[in-house]
Amino acid sequence: MGGGGVGKSALTVRFVHAMFVEKYDPTIEDSYRRNLTVDGITVALEVLDTAGTEQFMSLSTLYMRSGDGFLLVFSLTSVESISELHTIREQIMRIKEATLIPGKEQRVPIVLVGNKLDLTHERQVSREVAVHLSRSWGGVPYYETSARKEINVNAIFEDVVRQMIKADATGSSRRSSRNGGFVGSDRQRKRRCTLL
Repeated sequence: MGGGGVGKSALTVRFVHAMFVEKYDPTIEDSYRRNLTVDGITVALEVLDTAGTEQFMSLSTLYMRSGDGFLLVFSLTSVESISELHTIREQIMRIKEATLIPGKEQRVPIVLVGNKLDLTHERQVSREVAVHLSRSWGGVPYYETSARKEINVNAIFEDVVRQMIKADATGSSRRSSRNGGFVGSDRQRKRRCTLL
């Protein structure tokens, strides 16, 4: 799928465990859980941290089909990493199209994330380029983050969860039966967020 080394695991570990992992260890798939309250609604969030290499492309369809929301992460220090996201987003839209309800306004919950903001001297992707991409994708939210400095890490997860809650409230998308439904009450729902 591309995107190896952009910081998906670092963002996830920072969000779930409030720590920064210095050593890069390529991920095949890791799953993390954390409750998150957004706008008064508590969500039992399962974060699936995926492989960033094409070697595991066969898993991507499963990730995309089962995900309720997506953080599309690139490194601000790599032009190639933002280019790789075009194909990934197209795949998500193609796979999710089958789960959308015809005739309703619908939007797949996606947040575009430019990571490694702390490496300013190595920056290759300008804010303008990333904002242009987010607009071309229908105005998906765009954040610049740093897992190391803990900049906007919670914000990206809150934003995608807010979009998932809105999609639920409007009935604009069907959830996979594996991840849908109530967990404890109508105020706490289980959702899967996938980092690609």
